[in-house]
Amino acid sequence: MNEKKFLYYGVPVAILFSGLFIALALYLGLSGKPLFPLKPSQPQEPGFPKVSEEIKKEFLKITDDDHVRGNRNAKVIIFEYSDLQCPFCARFHPTMKQILSNYSNDVAWVYRHFPLNSIHPEATPAAEASECVWEQKGDEGFWQFVDGVFENQDRIGKELYKELAQKIGVDMKKFEDCLSSRKYKDKVESHLKQGEVLEVAGTPTSFVNEIIVEGAVPYDQIENIVKSFLK
Repeated sequence: MNEKKFLYYGVPVAILFSGLFIALALYLGLSGKPLFPLKPSQPQEPGFPKVSEEIKKEFLKITDDDHVRGNRNAKVIIFEYSDLQCPFCARFHPTMKQILSNYSNDVAWVYRHFPLNSIHPEATPAAEASECVWEQKGDEGFWQFVDGVFENQDRIGKELYKELAQKIGVDMKKFEDCLSSRKYKDKVESHLKQGEVLEVAGTPTSFVNEIIVEGAVPYDQIENIVKSFLK
């Protein structure tokens, strides 16, 4: 083929193929499919694909300010990041109570606040109210308050907090002063920030000896993890 014929036929053909290639690349890119096959990546470890061991050790340990139900020295420690206005947390709460009932000496249940304020406007006020009860009545009072809020979640609000606090036997003047001053705002926010570092994305999120469990999973799923650590 001489030069003139190549220019006459070859250039348009080259342009046509270039256009088809670009169109194909755009289609595959938009559809989420790689244009060229990629080498398979190594499988990631379950639980914490991104969180370092140092962060896990720093945040997943019981402190003096934590609210613990069960044996603090248990073989299995379950850290639950929860929201008192979350319906899934209310559904999961009896599951955790059953775990504690059946494994009282082997499990410690640690409650941490993770208020989803964008969708649950009472999550932070309820969390702060629970801390105001804890200030006077310790962990026993705290857990009574949390149980009461989840059992009456359809009535969540300041009147319920006062009603529960009064039943638990707190000094109501101190309780209301604690609420109005937002004394435990920083503590609740610190729990939220810790959860974010641990990549908590929703509630409830639990860490069973550092194994992440997301959502209101059935009792059997939690029990099987607990049993795996008790063998």
